[in-house]
Amino acid sequence: MQRSRLTTVDNPFDPFDDYDAWYTFDVSFGYHTASFLARIVRDSDQLSDADQELANELAIDEIVKENVLGVYRKVSRDIS
Repeated sequence: MQRSRLTTVDNPFDPFDDYDAWYTFDVSFGYHTASFLARIVRDSDQLSDADQELANELAIDEIVKENVLGVYRKVSRDIS
């Protein structure tokens, strides 16, 4: 199974392995990427975990496609 995360091109930290440092960098530079993603993703408590992950993936793809600021990128990783 593959999981994806949204990050910025200048964030040197891995949102999978070092989320706290990634988040601190992100907020200190004023991106607030996690909050932005939360506003875009269409999810519900009634969705299964797989459907919630799909909703997250679709929101990330939408943000990266539009990328108005030119700073967002998608990182993915295989999770067993």
